[in-house]
Amino acid sequence: MSRTGYVTSGRYAPPAARRELVAVSADGARLHVEEHGDEGAPAVVLAHGWTCSTAFWAAQIRELARDHRVIAYDQRGHGRSPAASRYAAEALADDLVAVFGATLAPGEKAVVAGHSMGGMTIMAAAGRPEFAEHAAAALLCSTGSGRLVAESLVLPLRPGRVRTRITGAVLGARAPLGPVTPVAKRVLKYATMGPGSAPDKVEACARIVHACPAGVRYAWSGVLAGLDLDANLATLTVPTAVIGGKNDRLTPIVHARGLAAALPRCVGLTELTGMGHMTPIEAPEAVTAAIRELTVHLANVTDELKETL
Repeated sequence: MSRTGYVTSGRYAPPAARRELVAVSADGARLHVEEHGDEGAPAVVLAHGWTCSTAFWAAQIRELARDHRVIAYDQRGHGRSPAASRYAAEALADDLVAVFGATLAPGEKAVVAGHSMGGMTIMAAAGRPEFAEHAAAALLCSTGSGRLVAESLVLPLRPGRVRTRITGAVLGARAPLGPVTPVAKRVLKYATMGPGSAPDKVEACARIVHACPAGVRYAWSGVLAGLDLDANLATLTVPTAVIGGKNDRLTPIVHARGLAAALPRCVGLTELTGMGHMTPIEAPEAVTAAIRELTVHLANVTDELKETL
C-alpha cells in the first residue's frame, strides 16, 4: 500500500526510511516495518494507534533519528500492512514481538513507545519473555487499559448505558469515512483533538485516519470495545512514563491517571493542557521529549551489562 493521501510537506509528512522490511507475526500476518537513523544507534520502537500508521510518528521520527535507530511499524491492516484474518489484543502482542525479532539482536534493548492502541499493544505484550528481553523502558501515550467506550466523552451525554451503547455504535460504524472534506476535518477535530489544534495538524491527522480501510477500522473497534488489560499492568515492570491530553475525548485523562497509579514503575505522568487524543501530532515536542527522557534507561542497561562482564 502506498502513502498516497498523506501530507507531502512539512513536519508531518512521512520521512523516507533508511530501510524497509517485513516482519511476520505468529499467525502469518505480514507487517510493514521501517528503520530510520543510524544502524548502530540506540533503538526506539514506535507503535501507532487505531486507524493510524507509521506516518503518525513523522515528527518524532525526524527528531529522534538524529541520534537513535527509530523502528516504526504499521499495525496489521493499517498503512502498508495488509489486512489479516485475526484481530485481538493477543495479536497486537504477537505483532510487537515479531517486530522485535525482525529488527533487534538477541538481548538488544529499546525504548518502546505506543500511542492509543499502540499503548495497548505494549500492555498486551508486557508479560511476554520477548518483551522482557528487549524493552528497557516504555511510554504509554493517550491510551487506556479498559472501559474505553464507557469512559469516552465523544458524545456529550450523561455517563451510563445509553451513552456507552451509542458511543459504541458511532465508533464501530462500518461506513467508510469518505474523502477529507472541511466537514470531515471539523468532525475529526472535535472527536480527537484539542480545540486549539492548528489546521496543518488537523489536516495531517485527517489524511492518516481517512486512509485506514473501513473494514479494518470496524474489526479493531470491536476489539477495543471489549478490551480489558488491567491485569497486564502488573507485568509491565520496566520504567514506564504516561502522557495524555486533558481535552482527550477518546481516552480521557482519567485513563492516564489510572495507569500511572497502577504501574509498578511509573516514572512520570504528563498531563497536556488543551491537547486531545492525537498528542504525537498535537504536541510533538512534548511526546518526543518524553521518549528522549526514557532513553537514559538504554544507557543504564549498557552500564549494567558492562559490570557483569
